[in-house]
Parts: sequence; C-alpha cells; structure tokens
Amino acid sequence: MARLVFGMNQSLDGYVDHLSFGPGPALFRHFIAEAEAQAGSLYGRHVYELMRYWDDDHPDWDADRHAFAAAWRRQPKWVVSRSLESVGPNATLIRGDLERTIQELKAGRDGEIEVAGPTLAGSLTELGLIDEYRIYLHAVVLGHGTPYFSGPRPPLRLVTHDRIDGDVIRLSYVPA
Repeated sequence: MARLVFGMNQSLDGYVDHLSFGPGPALFRHFIAEAEAQAGSLYGRHVYELMRYWDDDHPDWDADRHAFAAAWRRQPKWVVSRSLESVGPNATLIRGDLERTIQELKAGRDGEIEVAGPTLAGSLTELGLIDEYRIYLHAVVLGHGTPYFSGPRPPLRLVTHDRIDGDVIRLSYVPA
C-alpha cells in the first residue's frame, strides 16, 4: 500500500512561497533523489500548472535541472481538479469522490506518493489520508502568504529531523 507524503519548503513563520525562497544546491539534489524514488505525485490544479514548467527543456538548465525534469516526467501524476479539461503527459485527471479515489490509488500502489500543494493537502488531511508531513524549514520570515497547513491542523508526532543544505531542516511528522 502506498503512503501519501505532503512535503514542502516552509518559512519559519509557516508559509510556503516558491517565489520568495527556494532550495539551494544540496536540497535540490535531495528533491531529485526523492522524485526518482516516488511512486508518483498527486497535485491540485494550481501546483500542477506550476510544475508543468518541467515538461519542456530550457536552454539555461544545468545537469541537476535536467535530472529533476527527467524524474518528474517519468513518474505518474494525478491531478485533482474540477476546472481542468485535460492534463499533460503521464498525468491522470481526478474528479468526483476524492476520498474513494485516493483510497483506491493508495491500495493499488507501493511506495511514496507525493502530495503537492497546501490546499489539496488540507482536503486530504480532513479525510485522514496523509501518512506523513515533511516540512523543509528555511531560515526565512515572510510575514504573509499561503500557510503550509491551509485547513485543519492535525495532531502530529515528530518521527525524524535532519539538516539539509545549510540553513534548511527537514522535520518529518506522522499523525498522532
């Protein structure tokens, strides 16, 4: 059975914002390794549309960006959206009964499925479907933005922590 893992970069004050801060080289290589090992990724519309950037090669990319793009393109993607009519390569559109669909998805796969985006993660948290929360805590204070937890704040238990890339600490929690 697959595990749903919601992991994102977060500021010290609890916000996610890919335009205000991003991963340094070591953390980006960590994300490449994770993308290569994942059983797939589960997106809401907004984050999926941002990630479509990786569908096309860009002339200014270095080897790490090419590696991430290759891993991202290779893995299956599921996109939860009521407004999208179609999705790109290696992606499946999810509509309808979210809880039943995700339970079937988890039951039919092994490994980790990344959950990308705080809004989708909030819905899945309400349904009790997220198995692990990974916060990549950056030494940045934003003061505003989209919170990591966009909905319910579940009781959590810390299972591991480690330093990645200088000022970034990964905190891994499971529902308590």
